[in-house]
Amino acid sequence: MRFNLIDKITELQPGVAVKAVKCLSLAEEYLSDHFPLFPVMPGVLMLEAMYQGSSWLLRCTDEFAYSMVVMSEAKNVKYADFVRPGQTLEITAEIQKRENHATTLKAAGTLDGATAVSGRLTLEHYNLADRDDSFAETDQYLRGAMRAQFERLYRPYL
Repeated sequence: MRFNLIDKITELQPGVAVKAVKCLSLAEEYLSDHFPLFPVMPGVLMLEAMYQGSSWLLRCTDEFAYSMVVMSEAKNVKYADFVRPGQTLEITAEIQKRENHATTLKAAGTLDGATAVSGRLTLEHYNLADRDDSFAETDQYLRGAMRAQFERLYRPYL
């Protein structure tokens, strides 16, 4: 991932829902170009944060069985507020439906309890080796890297 837009996973119920946070800092490099006099998190990165939170829920639910979790569809995405430096965007995602290798989730980002962004996301999950056996090692590496990153984001015992 180029941008890690989840700072911490705060709650996780595998197969059900996830809550995570993104604390927006003025040090985020994209803010210098995105409305320099009025820095706000770009809407596409708010959507990306919902996708990333949702993907961690799927990875954990499936016990990191898939190397790839990609967003195939975003429906009814609504933006209601700006996220400014110093604010914390709380991401929630709930699984609505699972079919084969696709999962539909209801996701939202809130600021102090008020909705800033919401939508329905469809994520597909698969291994690269399902399409080309020569990628089996790559799958193994990616699953391990994602598991290690997850362990840094979610520490329920702390």
